[in-house]
Amino acid sequence: MATTQVEFSEAELLADPAVSEPLYAGGRRCHGGFDDGGHYRSPRTQFRAPAIEAWGEQHHAQFGTELIGVPLERWEKTFPSVEQARFLIRAGVPEPLMATLTRIGTVEGYGANIRHLKPGNLQQHFVEDIRGTAIDHLGRGLFEAHGRDEAGWQDAAGFTVAGHRDMWFAARDIAFDRTCDDIDVTAMLARMGIGQGAGNVAKDRRLPDDISAELEVMVTLMIRVLFIEVSAFHTFAWAEEWMSDTALVGGEGEAARLVSYIRADEAPHVGYLRTAVSEMRDRTWLGASGNRYAGSEMVELIWDPLLALSLGPARTDGRAATLREVEHWCGRRPNGADILAEFHAVGVGAA
Repeated sequence: MATTQVEFSEAELLADPAVSEPLYAGGRRCHGGFDDGGHYRSPRTQFRAPAIEAWGEQHHAQFGTELIGVPLERWEKTFPSVEQARFLIRAGVPEPLMATLTRIGTVEGYGANIRHLKPGNLQQHFVEDIRGTAIDHLGRGLFEAHGRDEAGWQDAAGFTVAGHRDMWFAARDIAFDRTCDDIDVTAMLARMGIGQGAGNVAKDRRLPDDISAELEVMVTLMIRVLFIEVSAFHTFAWAEEWMSDTALVGGEGEAARLVSYIRADEAPHVGYLRTAVSEMRDRTWLGASGNRYAGSEMVELIWDPLLALSLGPARTDGRAATLREVEHWCGRRPNGADILAEFHAVGVGAA
């Protein structure tokens, strides 16, 4: 372990692996690409991927604990089910699925806001040394890499490389051979709860007053994003399954392949967030007054209510918003009541 590299520059954490062919989707240059064997290579993983692995191994060696996490099985599978999605397409009501894909892409774009966190000197908040950890690299490449993955970025020459937001939109348009130009996207997203306020984290504090508010905001956002990333694996598998049905959707499987590339790109996000939160959990936090706090208690105060929200009200609200979208578009069909009734019948017994 002593010879394993754990210190990386920002340039290294943003470095792409070598590719022989770039990725294009919907006519746009996207991040990532393909190696000589035709295998997809995620962006910014030349050093980032081995760095995350090295930090995790180092943490286990130093603290003897496993990385924090929640089994994917804790989250319910995506609604509507794959069979319900297929039914809507066959019934000529694809708009709820287009809405879901638009929502996913929009949320991915919002996720890029993590790059705006400027943590500064995080050592001042912890008693134990954080050199050579994921914590110490959050503001030195990890947050920026995450943001670029989600919303793309503009290189020094001014050329825009698309990220997950636009890759989801491209997958949607390829699958249905149409765009959302004839749909009021703003109204659609409003029906699905996108764009509504999420509360003031700095105001609604959970940690002791002498713990930095900026640190609490940062850790809260990290844990929120981690839960979104983990639960999204259900959504990715869901979309990939029905999008790969070439008898139902267009593009000869291209939309499903795009989703598989996005899924591969998300692995480093879960990896670095789990690692950094685990490093914080197992360290001693230092308040401005000099008081010391067990990291396990500080993380738990943020983790537990956010997990309960993700598994409970957030899931319920999301399902209700999706159902409203199904009802909205069925209501615009002459036989909408029958379509809606059969939609629910297809969902009976679905996991």
